[in-house]
Order: sequence, then structure tokens, then C-alpha cells
Amino acid sequence: MSELRFLVFDAYPQSGRDALTAAGGTEAGTLYRRLLERLEPGAAVDVAFPADGPPATPNGVALEDYDGWVWTGSSLTIWHDDDPAVRTQIDLARHGYEVGMQQFGSCWAAQLAATAAGGEVGQNPRGREFGFAREIELNSAGQAHPMFEGKSHVFDGFTCHADIVTGLPESATLLASNEFTPIQALAVDHVSGSFWAIQYHPEYDLREIAALARLRREELIEQGSFGTRWEVRSWVEAAETLEDAEDREDLKDVLGARASVLEPGPRTLEVRNWIDHAVKPRRADR
Repeated sequence: MSELRFLVFDAYPQSGRDALTAAGGTEAGTLYRRLLERLEPGAAVDVAFPADGPPATPNGVALEDYDGWVWTGSSLTIWHDDDPAVRTQIDLARHGYEVGMQQFGSCWAAQLAATAAGGEVGQNPRGREFGFAREIELNSAGQAHPMFEGKSHVFDGFTCHADIVTGLPESATLLASNEFTPIQALAVDHVSGSFWAIQYHPEYDLREIAALARLRREELIEQGSFGTRWEVRSWVEAAETLEDAEDREDLKDVLGARASVLEPGPRTLEVRNWIDHAVKPRRADR
């Protein structure tokens, strides 16, 4: 088999990408490109920016010729579907379903997977789930689904989102939930394609979530996730220190950071399984 080829759709608009990097974060498309290249050495990974307009695929490769599409999070709100930056991405995901593409993604991608297949998305009445999505639990369908092969039945994940899937399309299967967000993972088999999507972020590490704390500081204080700017600054410093000093058990306790988010293998298992159980079989059948 020749090298796999992935297309990462960085779903942020330019303004969102600029704000993220100004806060010390990494562009979302770059995070997923690095992850795919680590999990699948030798793979070709291109990045496109559909919020900026209909994507011209890098290197002249047709959209349909990729082995899989990966969607990042986004600063956009998907239920504002009168926004061309949103509509373009919904239309692209629908096209992926129609041409039999294997799609995967996190956060915005879960909302996109549902919306493009006829589901519903809205604001989470509980506010923004931030930092760690605690005790995500696989239901019976999730425990049997290949995306979670080898995964603990209960785990934490990095997270930062205010919107959630509020209604599953008929073609979707709910796979995981937690107390804060009823739909943490879903699989959609729609028309000819498949979309495995999770609301949390396997591509993040502590440094990236620290950058998002800076970016969302005022909102997080307003909703009560932090009491003061000093608390945000202390949390950010602890997260960044722990990222570079894995033996700091004291900081793990301060942050409540567990192995399911700290260890790259368990944290990224969903992406590994998607490559092995969705992308490679499709490639073999082509």
C-alpha cells in the first residue's frame, strides 16, 4: 500500500487563528497534522482552511482522492448557518458523506457531523466545558465501536466548548456522554460516508489548553470556572510547567490531570483506531 493521504480542514476563520496564536496556542490544523504524521509515519498530510472560502486543495489533489478528512475545532458557531464560513463547511461535510469519505474530528467536528446529516446543535445551558471533560463514559454502543477499541470505559479528555449536539440525526449512534455534555462521541453513517466525531480534543496537550485559558479568561471567570484573573494565571502556569515536567505529581493533583489526558497513547487512541479501522479498509477497497 502506498502512503496514506489525509486532508485536515482547519475550521477556524483567519481571525480565530490569529487570536489563538496570539494567546500562545498552535493553529488547530497544525496540531492535527503533527498528530497524524506521528501516528502514521510517511503519510502525506495537507491542511486547508474552509472558513476562508471554498478550499483549493493543496498540491492539486482532488478532495475525493484523499483517504480521509479530519476536522478541527473552531471559534465559529455552527448554528449561525447563515454565515458563509459556516455554510461552506456544512456543505463540505455533506459532500464527504455523498462521496463515501471517511471523516473524523473533534469539538466543532462533532457538531458538524450531526448538522450535515440532519441533526441539531445549540448552546450548552451549563456554559463552557473547559480544561478537562471529566468521566466521559462509553455506553454499550461505544464499548463495541472500533473507535474505542482498547480505550478505558471511563476517561477524561481535554476540552473547550460552549456548543453541543442537542439532537442526533437518524443515521447517528451515540457512543459516549458525561455529566456536563450528553453527547461526547458519536458515529454517523450517512449516505455513503462515515464520520467518527468526539466533542473533546485528543490533539491537545497541557500547553494548548493553557493557551485557551488565556484566550477565554474573561468568559471563564464570568461563568465561575475561575474566580479571578490570578487564578487563571496560576492554572496556566501549573499546566505549562507540568507539560515540561511530567514527574510533578503535585501539579497533577492541583490540576486534577489524569493519565487519560497526560499520556499520548491513551489520549490519541481514537485517532489511531480511526486510521486502522476506517481509513485503511477504505483505501484497500479503492
